[in-house]
Amino acid sequence: QVQLVESGGGLVQAGGSLRLSCAASGLPFSSYAMGWFRQAPGKEREFVAAISWSSSNTHYAYSVKGRFTISGDNAKNTVYLRMNSLKPEDTAVYYCAAGNYGKEEPMYDYWGQGTQVTVSS
Repeated sequence: QVQLVESGGGLVQAGGSLRLSCAASGLPFSSYAMGWFRQAPGKEREFVAAISWSSSNTHYAYSVKGRFTISGDNAKNTVYLRMNSLKPEDTAVYYCAAGNYGKEEPMYDYWGQGTQVTVSS
């Protein structure tokens, strides 16, 4: 059974930082690309970042480029999202996903339950 479990969300002031973690189990971690998506209240879920283990490529949404960093640890089957210079508009539920490398939701086969990130002004 595949499980993706996110952690590390919370409340932070604008300008602060958080690191989200996503622990994967039940799948050959290094064979999957991993992505982070987010959904703000009243909005559709949107792509944030993705990483491809096979090619070591990363891709970011324009809105987070330069502030967020996606990385992973194959030995721990865990992917991280380091978020710096957080803004109130980054407030959302953040989801990790496993699947094919890309920014479209249908490319991902497995999803976590999400972790809330709230950025106060």
